[in-house]
Amino acid sequence: MIQLCDGDDEFLVLLKKLREELTRALLETSSTDGQIGIREIEDPTLLPASFKDLVKDVTSNKQDIRTFAFKTKAMMAKMEQMVQSARRHEYINWHLASHGIPKSLQCLSLILAEEYAVNAMARSRLPSPEFVSRLTDPSFHHVVLLTDNVLAASVVISSGVNSSTHPEKFVFHVVTDKKTYTAMHAWFAMNSINSAVVEVKGLHQYDWSHKVNVAIKEMLEIHHLIWKNKYVSLKEEVFEYQQELEKNLEVLSPSFVSLLNHLRIYIPELFPDLDKIVFLDDDIVVQHDLSSLWELDLNGKVVGAVVDSWCGRDCCPRRKYNDFFNFTNPMISAKLDSDRCAWLYGMNMFDLQAWRKTNITATYHQWLKLNLNHGFTLWHPGALPPALLAFEGHMQRIDPSWHMAGLGHRVTQVNKYMLETAAVIHFSGPAKPWLEIGAPEVRSFWYRHVNFSNGFIKRCGITG
Repeated sequence: MIQLCDGDDEFLVLLKKLREELTRALLETSSTDGQIGIREIEDPTLLPASFKDLVKDVTSNKQDIRTFAFKTKAMMAKMEQMVQSARRHEYINWHLASHGIPKSLQCLSLILAEEYAVNAMARSRLPSPEFVSRLTDPSFHHVVLLTDNVLAASVVISSGVNSSTHPEKFVFHVVTDKKTYTAMHAWFAMNSINSAVVEVKGLHQYDWSHKVNVAIKEMLEIHHLIWKNKYVSLKEEVFEYQQELEKNLEVLSPSFVSLLNHLRIYIPELFPDLDKIVFLDDDIVVQHDLSSLWELDLNGKVVGAVVDSWCGRDCCPRRKYNDFFNFTNPMISAKLDSDRCAWLYGMNMFDLQAWRKTNITATYHQWLKLNLNHGFTLWHPGALPPALLAFEGHMQRIDPSWHMAGLGHRVTQVNKYMLETAAVIHFSGPAKPWLEIGAPEVRSFWYRHVNFSNGFIKRCGITG
């Protein structure tokens, strides 16, 4: 560090003059265009790599202060571009990582399927014969999951049972695809849930009418087309803001074209003998007893859902209708209010008796076809937008404390009090708790319900 003596007034004056000239030159480079520095340089790739190199370049070539200022601005602009590019690539890679299935989960499904083939206990009836009558008994609390993730299903059910005052009142209905059925059945056959009843059923075991089969196939094909159209358009778009990039990358998730993800609109057909159910996504942890949900008055509505966030009435960050729909289309603007809060999908109370008296499922299909006919421009891909349209006028608000969502997003801060007091916490978003990209401070709430002493969990190397 240079020490200046009292007699160095002449040097201080010179230093002050230099600083003033440099400031004036830097202001001149910014007076017309913040990027002028880059344009003034014929080849930006030849810019000095560091400030030390810049000083050396200017002094050795005897360049004036204005040239120094331009090169400084150009270097700063170039570095900013590099930082922004790195952030975009990091974010894209983060989202790509969210689309994968960990080897440990693949391992769990494979060894459980093998166990189903060789072990009679893994094929034992679910539930046991003495509990079969509970599957349609309206006096019990019926919870529905549609999932192909064995570990996730086990966490939802074990957390639900552990949080319940009377777990013997609960019946969990797990619907999965043909590929996962043997593994799912084997897990719950060999890991019985204390007191509660669990049913595992594969889609291949349903005997639907030809009309329903055709409608489901058509629904899935349209969702595939919506997804493909969005994928193609994204390759041609440049996003200026990270939030805009995030919203568009999320729609590329494989879950957006999963039959199990969209089949919730057919819950009345899946469970024709039930009058009322609670629907839970598989990326959920139950923290408090859900029993009182069955006592809620839905006022004749079909679905009970959380609308408001913890921040207050009509407060719903990232969940306004404007975030899901294209309000430049008159069909949407005439039907919906852009400033309205969308309700949360993933923890819902459904009155199936009331549902069967409506045309909700048919309306859902009508909107899918309208979106197809309008070039997929009515809404962003996903299960929620067409559901918001189909259930319009059939939704009853429930207290926000029932459902805290959004834990699968890149959050840097989470209110611990809210995490602990919410009845259900939901890892909606790309960072599922079973993925390493999830935030450790929230993943721990999920992993506390994984039985790490289980032999299959150990064999597959599943760790918290």
